Amino acid sequence: MNQAVQIEVTSKYLGKQNQSQKTEVFVFSYTVNITNTSQQSVKLLSRYWLITNGNGEKVEVEGDGVIGEQPIIEPNQTYSYTSASMLKTEVGTMEGFYQFESSGKANFKAPIPVFSLAVPNSLH
Repeated sequence: MNQAVQIEVTSKYLGKQNQSQKTEVFVFSYTVNITNTSQQSVKLLSRYWLITNGNGEKVEVEGDGVIGEQPIIEPNQTYSYTSASMLKTEVGTMEGFYQFESSGKANFKAPIPVFSLAVPNSLH
């Protein structure tokens, strides 16, 4: 079932935000498209993210579903959602995996390929 879903991610820089008087963060949105390429419906159970900023600091995020949902994706259908992440640095990366359950009750992990979060023109 490893090839049961196809995952594509695009990211966008949204701007700086002040966390406190001394702390500024860079805010990014990311849109995920999950396409079910199998012959069975699949349910997204949980997510795991590894977020790394430009200083090499890592943050792990785990939880049920995505954006408060555990969507069921039918064969040949695509589920899309947009979320956000904040970094202390102008650049960073995200990667991880989703845990799915097929309609045949088999659980499988689908890797989320690494993608970059970068303020425009910050990479040379």
